[in-house]
Amino acid sequence: MGDQRVDNALTALVEILVPALDDEDAASLDERRDDALALAKDILDTWVLIQSSQAYLLTCDKPSEIEGRPRLQLNRHQDTAKADRVSNLLPRLLEQPVLNHKWAILSLLNELADVESDHLDAVALNGHQPRDSSSHDNGSSQEQSRPRASDNPISANALPQPLNRLSRRSREKATPGDVGRRNQSRNEPAVNASDNHGEDDSEVKNMEKPTEATLLHDLPFTLQGLSSTHLPFSSRSTLDLPPSLPLPVISLLHTLAEPSLLYRVLSDFVESSDEGLVGQSLRSAIGMELRSYLGLLATLEGEIRRAIATINPDEPRGGVGKAGVTLKRCVVWTRDATIGLRLMSLMAEEAKSRKGGQLITMIHSFSSSHGDPFVAAFAERMLTKVTRPFYDMLRQWIYNGELSDPYHEFLVREPSPTQDGSVPIDPRRAPATSVWEDKYKMEENMIPSIVTEDFARKVFLIGKSLNFIRYSCGDSAWVEAYCKDASRELHYGDTATLETSIDEAYKTTMARLIDLMDSKFQLFEHLRALKKYLLLGQGDFIALLMESLASNLDRPAGSQQRHTLTAQLEYAIRGSNAQYDSPEVLRRLDARLLDLSHGETGWDVFTLEYKVDAPVDVVITAWASKEYLVVFNFLWRIKRVEFALGSTWRRCMTGARGVLATIDDSQSKDWKHARCCIAEMIHFVNQLQYYILFEVIEASWDQLQAAITRPGATLDDLIEAHTAYLKAITHKGLLGSARSSVTGARDDSFFTSQLHHILKTMLAYKDVVDGLYSFSVAEFTRRQEQNARLETGTTKGRRGLTNDNDGHSPSPHLAAQKLLNSNPNGNNRAESPFPISTGALAATTAADSTDAILTALRVRLGELSRDFRTRVNVLLGDLM
Repeated sequence: MGDQRVDNALTALVEILVPALDDEDAASLDERRDDALALAKDILDTWVLIQSSQAYLLTCDKPSEIEGRPRLQLNRHQDTAKADRVSNLLPRLLEQPVLNHKWAILSLLNELADVESDHLDAVALNGHQPRDSSSHDNGSSQEQSRPRASDNPISANALPQPLNRLSRRSREKATPGDVGRRNQSRNEPAVNASDNHGEDDSEVKNMEKPTEATLLHDLPFTLQGLSSTHLPFSSRSTLDLPPSLPLPVISLLHTLAEPSLLYRVLSDFVESSDEGLVGQSLRSAIGMELRSYLGLLATLEGEIRRAIATINPDEPRGGVGKAGVTLKRCVVWTRDATIGLRLMSLMAEEAKSRKGGQLITMIHSFSSSHGDPFVAAFAERMLTKVTRPFYDMLRQWIYNGELSDPYHEFLVREPSPTQDGSVPIDPRRAPATSVWEDKYKMEENMIPSIVTEDFARKVFLIGKSLNFIRYSCGDSAWVEAYCKDASRELHYGDTATLETSIDEAYKTTMARLIDLMDSKFQLFEHLRALKKYLLLGQGDFIALLMESLASNLDRPAGSQQRHTLTAQLEYAIRGSNAQYDSPEVLRRLDARLLDLSHGETGWDVFTLEYKVDAPVDVVITAWASKEYLVVFNFLWRIKRVEFALGSTWRRCMTGARGVLATIDDSQSKDWKHARCCIAEMIHFVNQLQYYILFEVIEASWDQLQAAITRPGATLDDLIEAHTAYLKAITHKGLLGSARSSVTGARDDSFFTSQLHHILKTMLAYKDVVDGLYSFSVAEFTRRQEQNARLETGTTKGRRGLTNDNDGHSPSPHLAAQKLLNSNPNGNNRAESPFPISTGALAATTAADSTDAILTALRVRLGELSRDFRTRVNVLLGDLM
């Protein structure tokens, strides 16, 4: 059974190693395979004879059993050196626990080493050439010996002395055809070699084949990208190989051609120019690595020269194997350098479409996400050199507040000006705000992956704050002192120092900026003044101002004088607690008129203005000032309605104890309804003011105070908090946008227009009530005069009324006619085509006119009260 297994194994091995030729028949093939099988059996038989002659050694498995025995002589034809070599291999073989007959295995290997090379060459010429066997075995040995990443793969130190102690490196795992396809897949130059193995054997013998020593002599020039006698470059991207070389040598030269072609590509890349500091730094780093690669080649060339000098041409393979330098060893020695060149070639290709932070991110991806530790270590070393310009720009930015980025490679950029030479500015921003918001922008796609987004945001705020302190706050002395004390060198890899520096710079800069805005420019004081005067927080000042301006603002808008309004404003300040505020605050408060339009009164165009300048206008922007103006005008209208209704209510209450106490029952019912409706309106206005002033403004103010006094708050936090404060007031204060219940579209003035209609209705109702009060006063006056005339006639002895109008009081008809003409809803009977005589029908005519006026007032009061209630219900429904 054992012999059968050996025969089957030998037969299968011969069928693999001896393939059929193209023009060979079956008989010739069987004959060649039989010869090969016979040769294999002869070798095995020889080994059996050796094993039987030295049977006493087969049981020696322990070193203690071998000590003291004479030197092993496996064959009388073997020399002493070989015997020593075989004996030296014994301790290593005994360390393998899985082998049982270790001496038998060692004897077999020794006999195989004695097979004459001429005999094997004859077998090869007869067709015993394995198909890609050399490359397959080469790949297997390389796969079993995986290299370790050296610290500097292409430096001269990567070639330890002596050469026979080189650490094993991994070999190429692909066949020569795979190498060519891989090179083409990377868009690398191809290597031309004549691999036509279908030529006649005679032609192969007659062709001149360079020896391995000759190829080794030309190898240093080839690895430097220079043409040599047997390895010339036909172009910048093509290396010609001798066509007469066997396949294993072609495979080795394919592997050695890759670094030479990559070196050429990288040399061209280093010599090219680039508009970018990071790109130039990458070229410099690649140039340094290429110089280290040339150092490796210099060491390799020295070893090759020494090996060639000791070669004996009479020995097999010209004695190259004994010299210690072969093509295979050159592949191993340049393995790490090839990987480094390949990686740099990828970086150079990607650098054509990237710059700045994008280029750093690309290189960092090899370091952070690549599975090969050698590639990761190489990328880390490249990053140390490539990131120097980035860290120089970072240092200038976080310590000086200056942007030194001529090629737009940093994560901060300065927006380019428009065609008219100005930088595009947000219409909500003031000029000083452009220094903070629009002078510098953070470039998201230029943030390298070596920093986080939070880190980048801190860096952006630090530099922007320093620049703002220097140029807008006028405190360049502090910036210079801070730079002198805190500045330090920054470089890649020192993460702890970098994060500490950024955190310290962030805290110091933000604290200084907030302190300047508070102490020097009084930002918080201005915010409180805006709340007191434009948001009607100073109640006594607003009440006194409205009372003093009431008579002037009742006149048309065209008749208003700016100096009059300013004088009344100063009077209100001196007469209220506003006089105790800072003069810096009071001088910024001013009264002005809005744009005039036809038919408006002074109430519609009057407004207060609070002026701010740089750098406070970074927070209180032009958009914020406009929002304050909108809120003030809205609150001023509500305050005006409250003031008007309050005046009418006081008049009614005063008249109820005097003039209105003597009216008849018909008018008392009208006054009862009027007082109830006025009370409802006053209640609505008071509730509306309470909601806006306390539920909206005060609550939003508390949130603003909490945001601006929070530890570690930045100027951006202040701007965001103030913007949110104004948006909350306008939205919650019924001034924001809402969705219409009719159209479904969003209308920015939906609630505002509803409130304005309600306020106008209340003012119109107040005017009608004033008309009713005037009517009641006129009726009271008429009755008083009538009673006076009656008493006068009785005193003179005349009974009843008399037509003697020698008194100075107006007649009832004239009083009724005056009330009718003064009412906008009444009918002017002065131009009637049917004039009423003042004779006997005078009393009747006066009574009719009085009834008509009273009826018109009643109708108007009813319409306005119903309209008020309807609009309030609609508003509440929309709010729900």
